[in-house]
Amino acid sequence: MDEEMDVETIAETENFYILRSEDDNGVVYHVEMGGVSLHLSPEEWDELVVLIKAADQ
Repeated sequence: MDEEMDVETIAETENFYILRSEDDNGVVYHVEMGGVSLHLSPEEWDELVVLIKAADQ
């Protein structure tokens, strides 16, 4: 079964990018960093954003 999925690029640099996808199961944030891929729920995404902002102080 093929499911349609809406994908939006949130941010990208030369080496990294973040996508937001949404399908019938909800929203997933995809963080692509070279050979590492993170797939996060909205709650996990919010926590990661807080963590990165705290590290940048």
